[in-house]
Amino acid sequence: MKRNISILGSTGSVGVNTLRIVRTHPRRFSVKALAAKTNARRLYDQAREFKPECVCLYDEKNAAALEKKLRPLGIRLVTGDEGLAHVASLAGVNVAVFAVVGAVGLKPLFEAVKARKDVAIANKEPLVMAGSLLMAQARKNRVAVLPIDSEHSALWQCLEGYPKETVKRLILTSSGGPFRTRKGSLAAIKPSEALKHPNWKMGPKITIDSATLMNKGLEVIEAVNLFDVPLKEVDVLIHPESIIHSMIEFVDGSHLAHLGIADMRLPIQYALSYPERLVNHLPTLDLVKLKSLHFERPDKKRFPCLELGYEASRRGGTMPAVLNAANEIAVEAFLNHKIKFTAIAAIIEKTMARHRVKKQFDLQSVFEADVWARQQAIKLIR
Repeated sequence: MKRNISILGSTGSVGVNTLRIVRTHPRRFSVKALAAKTNARRLYDQAREFKPECVCLYDEKNAAALEKKLRPLGIRLVTGDEGLAHVASLAGVNVAVFAVVGAVGLKPLFEAVKARKDVAIANKEPLVMAGSLLMAQARKNRVAVLPIDSEHSALWQCLEGYPKETVKRLILTSSGGPFRTRKGSLAAIKPSEALKHPNWKMGPKITIDSATLMNKGLEVIEAVNLFDVPLKEVDVLIHPESIIHSMIEFVDGSHLAHLGIADMRLPIQYALSYPERLVNHLPTLDLVKLKSLHFERPDKKRFPCLELGYEASRRGGTMPAVLNAANEIAVEAFLNHKIKFTAIAAIIEKTMARHRVKKQFDLQSVFEADVWARQQAIKLIR
C-alpha cells in the first residue's frame, strides 16, 4: 500500500534523506506535505519536484514571495505554528516525519498523534521534554511512535519480539565525537573544530551535541521514555567505528547488536516502511574490511553533559525540558562565539540547579519550564 507522508523539517539533513528515499521508492511513498523553518528556496525546489498538497514556511518573512511561486503549481502555503500543526495533521497523511530542530515541533507532534497519524521522530526534543506524555497519548490513540535516529532505531529492531522481562540492559553506542582522544583542556575548542564530526553528516546543533556527548545524555532520556525501561537499565558505550548503532543485553548474558553503515537513510527507510524491509541502493557493510571493533567507557569528567542527561532523567518531571532548553541556548551561544566549549555544560548545570521540578506535569508545564530555562540560561551567559 502506498503511504502518504508529511515531512516537518524537509530542508534539513533528515528531511533531504527522507526525500531521497521517496525518489528511490516512488510507488511506495508519496509526499503529501512539506515544512521548513526559513529555507524558502530549497522548500520551493522540493515542492516543485514532489508536488505536495500543502507547504509550510514557518518564518513568515519570505512567505509572500514563496506563495507567488507556488500558486501556478496549485500548492497551498501555510505559515507559523498553525501551519506546522496543519501539515502534521493533514487529512490523508499516513506517517508524519518530524525532523525540526528545537521545541517548536512539540505542539505539531501532539496534533499529529491526536489526528491518529503514525509519527516518525528524528528530533530528540519531544521524547526528552514530554516523552511520557507523548507515549501515553500515542497509546490512547493507537498510533505508532517510530524512532528515526540510528541508536533508537537499532534498539527498536533489537527489542522487537522479545518480552520486556527477558531484557537486562539497553546499550546506546557513541562515536565519542571529534575530541574523544584530544589531550589537555577542551576550553579553547572553536566551533569550526566541533562541527567536524568523524562519522556522520548532521546539522550544526546535533553535531555540537555529539562533541559534548549531550546527544547521548538526551538519548538516554529518550530510551527511558520510548521503551518504558528504568534509567538504571540504560547504558552508554563509546564505539568509535559507529558500526554497532546500539545493542541489548538479555538476562541470560547474551547480547544482540544492530550493525550497519553510517547512513541515516537506513533508519529513515525502516521507519517509513515498517514492518516491511525495502531494497535500497546503499553500500553494504563489509565485515572483512572492518577487521576490529572497539569499545570504551565514556569519560564523564571531561564530557559532563552525559551525566547531566542521567541527572535530568533521575529528577524527572519538568527537569528534562529544562536540560534541553538550556542546552539549546548554550549551544547557540557557543556557535556564535559568545561562550567557550566547556561553558556549555556549566550553563546547563547551573540552570538545572535553579529549577524547582514539577513532578506532576502536563504539556503547558513543559512549555513553561522551557521558557523559564531559556531565560535563565541567557542570564547566565550574559
